[in-house]
Amino acid sequence: MITAIVLAAGESRRMGSVNKLLLRFGETTLIEHVVRTVCQSEAGDVIVVVGHEADRVRAVLEGRHVTVVENDRYPEGMTTSIHAGVRAASPEATGFMICLSDLPLIEPEELNRLIAAFEQAARDDERPIVVPTFESRRGNPVLFSAFYKPELLDHKELMGCKEIVKQNPQHVLEVAMATDHVLRDIDTMEAYQRLVDFGF
Repeated sequence: MITAIVLAAGESRRMGSVNKLLLRFGETTLIEHVVRTVCQSEAGDVIVVVGHEADRVRAVLEGRHVTVVENDRYPEGMTTSIHAGVRAASPEATGFMICLSDLPLIEPEELNRLIAAFEQAARDDERPIVVPTFESRRGNPVLFSAFYKPELLDHKELMGCKEIVKQNPQHVLEVAMATDHVLRDIDTMEAYQRLVDFGF
């Protein structure tokens, strides 16, 4: 069972005073859209880690079949949210799909492609790491085998777990994607406006 962990605790500092997760995206907010996409995938459980403006983010997710976990240490960096999500995951989880909350173009079928690749790799390797790529550029989400649970929980680099990927090249499976959706994060108002201008 793959547990999806959606990281939704950040402060959106590059967006100024705006919480980008609560910006309109289509008919809902950005975070609702991303969570809905993840829930429509073949992930077993979906955990959403909140922190900055936790009550507001939690409110828009009310009624969805997700587990919301609050990370009080979110100002320290993204890795603290990964810690919170992994700790909250079921002991039965075979892997963790670490999902960024500002990649709204990813579709459920693309997530399923990564999950299928992980499950296939896990038949021959107890510790696969699956990384999506587009035109040789690595993107997100990244899937870690539950083998790495102790390392994920002990990881000290506060801006994510890229170092774990670097330290285990023999277990990394790159999956080429047909679109750049795995790269199209929204970090600035300009990036958000470009998507809106294209009709999203």
